[in-house]
Amino acid sequence: MTEIDGMAWADERGMGPLARKMGIALTEFSIDRAVATMPVEGNQQGVGLLHGGAYVVLGESLGSMAANLYAGPGRLAVGVDINATHTSSATSGLVTGVCTPIHLGRSITVHEIAITDERGKRCSTVRITNMIKDAPAA
Repeated sequence: MTEIDGMAWADERGMGPLARKMGIALTEFSIDRAVATMPVEGNQQGVGLLHGGAYVVLGESLGSMAANLYAGPGRLAVGVDINATHTSSATSGLVTGVCTPIHLGRSITVHEIAITDERGKRCSTVRITNMIKDAPAA
């Protein structure tokens, strides 16, 4: 398999309008590891904690992008399952998601995304399963 410049691929593809609205910024991207940050500000729930759904959006954004990079040209990865366990709450600053593959198969990928606050404390663990299929004809 030819080595792909993951960041260039991600820059060309983009993470989509939801990720932009939430302030998600990709800082590292390859098949083996994808990292992004997201601000707490603007993504909180009513009592000032980072919204649980925001953790999931960060995790799914990273996991889906990583699965699509792995899928390669002419293939498409689509999410079929996602779950999250929130173990702490970020209230300010940035959170960082680190996405690593658990399984990279011919038709299924599974990624774990560990999301930590600025002190390095884990706030959420997201796991996403993507199905890889042929991309629709253009």
